[in-house]
Amino acid sequence: MSTRVRLSLTSDELCALAARQANTLIPDGDDLHPADLLVAARGAIVRIEHCFPHIDNRYFFDGSTACFDHLHGDQYAMWLYFLARELHLTGGAVSGCKKLFILNKALHGCDIFYEVELPSVFLLVHPLGTVLGRGRYGERFVVYQRCGVGSNHNTYPEIGAGVTMHPGSAVLGRSRVGDGCTIATESLVLDREVPAGSLYIGSPRDCSVTPRAPDHSIWRI
Repeated sequence: MSTRVRLSLTSDELCALAARQANTLIPDGDDLHPADLLVAARGAIVRIEHCFPHIDNRYFFDGSTACFDHLHGDQYAMWLYFLARELHLTGGAVSGCKKLFILNKALHGCDIFYEVELPSVFLLVHPLGTVLGRGRYGERFVVYQRCGVGSNHNTYPEIGAGVTMHPGSAVLGRSRVGDGCTIATESLVLDREVPAGSLYIGSPRDCSVTPRAPDHSIWRI
């Protein structure tokens, strides 16, 4: 398959690797076969072709070609999400989707269910302990380690475009985070609105919300 991505392994090899890893992790006798992943892999590579060139980092884009290295942990975490998501969207076996999801949790410590719709352009930065639930996510979303997006009383947040969540931050419940916001390290947004272009620091009982110009340095816009 001809792509605009420089792959460290061929698509067939990537499918074989993910299947072998999942079967080793979960030896339940219902093996995931590489052929089961081929259609999903095509869609996942298309997503990488679109996503990675927006990231201003030579490991993701060399100026002309998206670069995917299966030994780059952040990239492989994004790949496994893309692969599980595409398998789900193309009608793949639920067991296969679940195994890829569990594999991502086991390898990278992140919880991103395949039914969660992340934007077409986002970036995971060493996302150990990060949980991304069923919120609504805007484009150019950046999330670091130990971050959480989740519900409060079965209501999920809405996150605008160009939002960055720094380590240990969380956005929960009936929250709306406007475009270009930064959620500071160890901060909690719960059932509140954060205006566009804001820096949010603190907790529901003690927080500051101040205007701040969006940081575009991580993106090729």
